[in-house]
Amino acid sequence: MTESLNGKIALVAGATRGAGRGIATELGAAGATVYVTGRSTQGRRSEMDRSETIEETAELVTAAGGTGIPVQVDHLNPDQVRALVERIDAEHGRLDVLVNNIWGGELIFSWDAKLWEHDLDKGLRVLRLAVDTHIITSHHALPLLLKNPGGLVVEMTDGTARYNADNYRISFFYDLAKASVNRMAFAQAKELGPLGATAVSLTPGWMRSEIMLEVFGVTEQNWRDALEKEPHFAISESPRFVGRAVAALAGDPQVARWNGESVSSGQLAQEYGFTDLDGSQPDAWRYIVEVQDAGKPADATGYR
Repeated sequence: MTESLNGKIALVAGATRGAGRGIATELGAAGATVYVTGRSTQGRRSEMDRSETIEETAELVTAAGGTGIPVQVDHLNPDQVRALVERIDAEHGRLDVLVNNIWGGELIFSWDAKLWEHDLDKGLRVLRLAVDTHIITSHHALPLLLKNPGGLVVEMTDGTARYNADNYRISFFYDLAKASVNRMAFAQAKELGPLGATAVSLTPGWMRSEIMLEVFGVTEQNWRDALEKEPHFAISESPRFVGRAVAALAGDPQVARWNGESVSSGQLAQEYGFTDLDGSQPDAWRYIVEVQDAGKPADATGYR
């Protein structure tokens, strides 16, 4: 995929950390110019109150071989999103890849609270962060994406449409948020397909985000030390793995075959042949169904 995206313009909405950072970096590695957005900058932190910034992500994009452009945007603010798209249009006149990865709900949830127990304002805030942001961003960005044939929209979620349809995802608000994003990709596909663009929903597996690594008290270098605490963590993947999935889709001249589909990083690795940073191909969602949910002992043999 080296330099396969030279001349392409991408927007990774929600690229401060986690999957967004991994995706932006891998699009850069493929040669793209990547606008990376988020609320946390070197001068101001979002409500997440974490150290990662969009400037850091942009530097990673450029170091990987692309051009990273950080833009502070609150994707709940339509005026800010509109201004962002107008800037991309003015500077490049095109948008080839839109990745809707906005989230930021981890610290708002009461994960074990039932619907009637959960703070209602916080629950509705989660839905705004997870759903409204994606709608607002697509609303303003799709006209620019449609200026040229072959545009790609990637809606980032947690869980495939099939898995989420059959399984309750942790809590009411989380379940609704992640299922909604899958459906948004399906709906956009119906409208974009006849106009020459493609929309898919994509889920990573058990991703070793900055927050997840902190939860287990490990780093990307020694993440296997967490297996003593949680053996199923053996199937985990780095954020760059799902980044390579997006880069593979963006570089596929036949990407329209995925229009409306709900796919995982592991599934696309099998299709396109890319690997994680350690050379493996973790297939987390197959593992989750066949091993973890089945109550079997943790064993990633044959799944990565």
